[in-house]
Amino acid sequence: MKQDINFDPVEGVTIAVVSESDTASTPAWSVYLINQNDLYLDNVLVSSKGYGEQEGEKIKTSVLRHMFEQVQPKSFVKIEPIDPAIFQLYNEYWVSYYIGRKIYDKKFVFVPGSIVEENLIYISMVGRKGVLHN
Repeated sequence: MKQDINFDPVEGVTIAVVSESDTASTPAWSVYLINQNDLYLDNVLVSSKGYGEQEGEKIKTSVLRHMFEQVQPKSFVKIEPIDPAIFQLYNEYWVSYYIGRKIYDKKFVFVPGSIVEENLIYISMVGRKGVLHN
């Protein structure tokens, strides 16, 4: 059934893992969906999960699902907090949404070791430093 749906490429929508704390002693991180388009995103569904290996043992986190009725143009929404303990796993965010009657779908994956200090950039829309998925 999914193979019968024509998905256009996702443009102007991305995911960012953002540092919420102003001090290194209390690290707090959150995941944001950023809409850089001039259009509303409707019925946005985000599915998140982590998976990988640590010390030779396979690890999977719970799958979480988030629904947003609408995301305004040129705005962002907080999806969820994220624990730095899982930065060494693959962190996957599968995003589906509508613009008008057209459906869009994209998987964003932060690979192990990508959410590190060296990769932090200032994300002007959110107003904080974070790792922006390209």
